Amino acid sequence: MRHPSTATTRSISKAAPATDDSRLLLVPGQVVRSPETRLDYHVEYLLGAGGFGQAFRARRGGSPAARELVCVKVSTRIDGWLREAYFGQLLDGHPRAIRVFDAFPLMLEGGRILYCLALEYARYGDLRLYLRRASRGWPERKIRLEIAGILEVLGKLHRGQVLHRDLTPLNVFVCDEHTLKLGDFGITRHQSDARGITARTMNWLTAPSDILEGAVPKWQARDDVYQVGQLLGMLVGRDADRRIRTADVRKLDCTDHLKEIIYRCLGERRKRYENADEMIDALRSPPASLRPGAIRSLKGVHLAFTGILSRPRLEAARAARRAGAIVHGAPSAQTTVLVRGRPNTQQAAGRDAGIKLMEVKRLREKGHRITILEERQFWRLAYSSRTSRTTKLRSGVSRRAR
Repeated sequence: MRHPSTATTRSISKAAPATDDSRLLLVPGQVVRSPETRLDYHVEYLLGAGGFGQAFRARRGGSPAARELVCVKVSTRIDGWLREAYFGQLLDGHPRAIRVFDAFPLMLEGGRILYCLALEYARYGDLRLYLRRASRGWPERKIRLEIAGILEVLGKLHRGQVLHRDLTPLNVFVCDEHTLKLGDFGITRHQSDARGITARTMNWLTAPSDILEGAVPKWQARDDVYQVGQLLGMLVGRDADRRIRTADVRKLDCTDHLKEIIYRCLGERRKRYENADEMIDALRSPPASLRPGAIRSLKGVHLAFTGILSRPRLEAARAARRAGAIVHGAPSAQTTVLVRGRPNTQQAAGRDAGIKLMEVKRLREKGHRITILEERQFWRLAYSSRTSRTTKLRSGVSRRAR
């Protein structure tokens, strides 16, 4: 597998480490003309380099006073250039996608060709650079709003059966008014069926662990969601240089609801949000209610336990079976009742977001009816069942005696 970094439009100081000019595809002071639009691009300095090629800060237009600041990305390869130009047209006008203003080949002496893109310039650079420089983090409301904006772009792609596959802090840009925009569509692909795309090229920083390890061969929309979960965790933790792991989630400085969203993105693959639209709904909706319900009897119910019970779990399971319940080790599509004890302080994502509670919420979203019982309700039903059974036995003995 190749794990490339990606050429970015990030801003860097002019005092950045010097680059060997002999390896530059363009040089500061060079003027590049687009045969497509007839516009001139005045190259200023190198911004960054990566899998696509090189990115330069430049100004377009004629007179110096009228020149607009842009980013010019240059590559010697046509494949990524074609994809970037195509998806730039597809997303043209989307407020959360980096705009592609121009796409053209540049003919050099000796028949050599450079493939150029003129892109919207991100004032504050990419997300990784921004977080390295930021003196303070964003409030949670702002984080939710900005990640939902990135998901709107991703949602448009997913609805068209397109997978981005490279949602990294290098490809999310901080523009005017500290607004996040998505860019770099160099490895974006259409999928021909719902099974996904064979995962060969990726960035190790935000790629799902099971794909990096080769446990699953196909990249799906839920793997794009995993990457957005990484971005969300990085924004909350104010660190885009380190992967967020599920064990890190409960330590994040945010509400339990947001921790739950991040955990679900990063957790077991089949339980992730299936696409960008599902994740947007989670970010914009209030936390799911876990209020206790009521049932008349435990007989015939499919039951699971969670939390810390006042009595040993084994004793509770025996009582449930005596009352006619079928006991499961964990919630599933068959589960109809969840008995909830005291929350464990080490729960994955907060008081109402242990692994079993999150699974119950997910199953409810899919239409399964699951009633939550507090422990005292459970024991009342278990005792009433035993009392009823004893009364029936005594009544039967009395009738036989008569």
